[in-house]
Amino acid sequence: MTPAGLMLTPRGLRFMGRLLPCTIGKGGISAAKREGDGATPAGMHRISAMYYRPDRILPPAPWARPIGPRDLWSDDCRDAAYNSHVRAPYRFSHEALRRADPLYDLVLVLDWNWPVAAPGKGSAIFLHQWRRPGYPTEGCIAFSRRDLHWLAARAQPGTPVFVPG
Repeated sequence: MTPAGLMLTPRGLRFMGRLLPCTIGKGGISAAKREGDGATPAGMHRISAMYYRPDRILPPAPWARPIGPRDLWSDDCRDAAYNSHVRAPYRFSHEALRRADPLYDLVLVLDWNWPVAAPGKGSAIFLHQWRRPGYPTEGCIAFSRRDLHWLAARAQPGTPVFVPG
């Protein structure tokens, strides 16, 4: 792991000398991640993309992409675009990136099961804002708004994220 990488520990995510409190999936950490199990996948991942809500925040980094009203993430194992960014209208099961709550105002996408997704192995593993401290996710890693913005301003495409199993 490079010094610029992120390392998940029992107390939070360590990055650039700071410990950022975070929450993980309600299913814990899994080396055998499956769609819908609520687990955070173990392993070495990399940040592959960053999305933000331009109607709510400024771009946190030059490489961040805006989230528009039609932006979705496919989570349907039968979909050829499974585990990727898609646009509405969309006939397969998906997750909206533009939400009424602030959880996805800023999203860093991990390369879990990407770029060639194996059906059923899990989708949409993001670093995003938490609902509140200690509240688990559906498999993502979530932070306070302040810590997420701090991290996003310093991360780069390809930054490693290690989740020990």
